[in-house]
Amino acid sequence: MSLEEFLHNLQCDINRANQPNWEVDWEDAPLPYKLYRGLPVVPLSLEVPLSLTGEQAPLKPNVERIGHFLWYVYGISGVSQSEQPDDFVEESYPIHSYRRFAPSGGALYPNELYLYLKLDDLPQGIYHYDAAHHRLVLLRDGNVDSYVERALGNRSDISTCFATAFVSVRYWNNFFKYNNFSYRLQGLDAGVLMGQLLETSKRFGFETGVYAQFLDSPINHLLGLNEEEESVYSVIPLSVVATNWGGRGMERAVTAEELCRELPAISLGHYEKSEKVREFPRLLEVNEASKLECTGDFQKVAKQPARRTGEKEIHLPEIESDSYDFVEACQKRHSPEMDFVMGKVSQELLAALLKRAAHSYTFRSDLDNVFDGEAPRVSIYGCLYNVEGIPNGAYAYDSGRHSLRKIVTGDYRLQLQSGLSLDNVNLLQVPMCLHIIGNKDYFKDSLGYRGYRIMQMEAGMLVQRLLLSSAAAGFGGHPLLGFDTAVTDRIYRLGSENLTTLIQIPIGPFREKAWMRGSLRS
Repeated sequence: MSLEEFLHNLQCDINRANQPNWEVDWEDAPLPYKLYRGLPVVPLSLEVPLSLTGEQAPLKPNVERIGHFLWYVYGISGVSQSEQPDDFVEESYPIHSYRRFAPSGGALYPNELYLYLKLDDLPQGIYHYDAAHHRLVLLRDGNVDSYVERALGNRSDISTCFATAFVSVRYWNNFFKYNNFSYRLQGLDAGVLMGQLLETSKRFGFETGVYAQFLDSPINHLLGLNEEEESVYSVIPLSVVATNWGGRGMERAVTAEELCRELPAISLGHYEKSEKVREFPRLLEVNEASKLECTGDFQKVAKQPARRTGEKEIHLPEIESDSYDFVEACQKRHSPEMDFVMGKVSQELLAALLKRAAHSYTFRSDLDNVFDGEAPRVSIYGCLYNVEGIPNGAYAYDSGRHSLRKIVTGDYRLQLQSGLSLDNVNLLQVPMCLHIIGNKDYFKDSLGYRGYRIMQMEAGMLVQRLLLSSAAAGFGGHPLLGFDTAVTDRIYRLGSENLTTLIQIPIGPFREKAWMRGSLRS
C-alpha cells in the first residue's frame, strides 16, 4: 500500500489502514504523560489563579506566571472515575482518567509540550513541561535564538520572544490502542492542544504565531528527541513586544544536516511504563516522508476555495464574539456519550456558539500572508434539528457573513447514527451535529505528505474553539472520528468540491453521568 493510499484509507476506510488482528494490552499501556529522569527541575507555583478576567498587560512573564499559563494550557486539572460495564461478565470495572482542559482521544494524550524560555528569573534553555508534577525539566541550557530562527527559515524574530513552544507527538502513546489510525488522531490531538495554547495566550496578553513548516531533525535534535519515538509537529513563538512574524528571509537556504552539526547531541533518560513497545513502521514511514530537509522547501498555501453560491441563506443574530468566561468554559467542558438529552436550541445560542468559535480561530500562520482575510482552510458544516426558526437540515456556516447556507433540508440523525462505528453516542438526542470540513487532497501538491498532518492540526484547533464555545453556551460536545465519512460527504454534497469531513462533533444539552470527579485546582 502506498503512502497516498494509506492516508486515503485513514480518512475513508480505517480497516484497510490498520494492522490486522490488533489486540490492545491494557495492562501494558503507557502513561498519559512523559517523565524524565535525573535532570534539573524547576517546581511551578500551585497557587493558580481561578479567574482570568479582563485584558492582561503585555508584560514579560516570570516563572510564576509561566506556571499559571502552562497549567491552563496542558496541566492536569482533575481526576475522574467512572464505571465501565464488561460485556462478558455481570460486573463492571472502574476507569480512572487524569483530565486536562484540552481533550484527547481516549484520554491518552500523545502530545508533549516543550519550551525554549528566556525569563529574568530562570536560566535560559530548553525545558519540558512535566504535567504530572506541574514543573519544568531542564533539557538543554543556553541561548539558541539563531538556531531556532534558522530552523524556521528566518521567518520569525525569536530574539524578541520570551518563549517558543514546541508541540510534539509520541507515537506509542495512542498507537497501543488505535493502531495506525493513531496517525490521524495524533494530528487532531496536537491541533486541540495548539488551540488551547493560543486561546490561553490571549488571556495572558501574549502574541503568538503558528509554524507548521520547519526543519524537523534540527528541532528534534535541539530537544533531544528520539525520532523513532517522538517528533515535533508545530513551533509557536510567544512575545509581548513588537515582533517580526514574517521574518527577514534567509540569504541562502539552510539544510537540516548542516544545522544539526552546530549543536551537540544530548542523551536524555525517561521512564517508559510499557514493557513491550510494539513497532509502528507505517507511522515512521509517513513521518519520514513528511519531513522537511531544506528551508528552501517551505511553501505558502491558498486557503479555502470560493464558497458555493445560489443557495438559500439564513442570517444569524449578531452577538458579541468574545463575550464569555474562558476559565469557566475550560472547567465546564464535557464530552457526553449516551448522556445527551434533546432540547430546543435558540438561534441566539447557535449564533453565539458559531461566531465565538470562528472569531477566535483567527491566527498567524506560516502558510499564509499574515492575517490576509481569506476564508480558513477548514470550515464548519452542521446537521441541525430542533433549532428555533431554522428548518431541520444540513447547512454550511459562512463565518464572513455570519450566516447559514442551506444545502438540503431534512432530518439526518438516523443517517448519521448509522455511520457511527460504535454506538457510544445517541445522535437522536443531539440537536446540533457539527462537522469540520477540509481539503480532500490535503494540499498535497504544495505541502506533500506533510499537508495531511497540517490539515488535521488545523481541524483540531477549530475543534477546541467549538468545544470552549459550546461549554460557554452550557452545552456538551463530543468529538468523534469513528464515523463513515462517505455518509457525511454525501449529506453535504461534497463530492464535486474536493472537500471531505475531517471530524464530527455532536453538541447539545446533556445530563451528568454517574461518575466521581475531583478538581486539582488550588
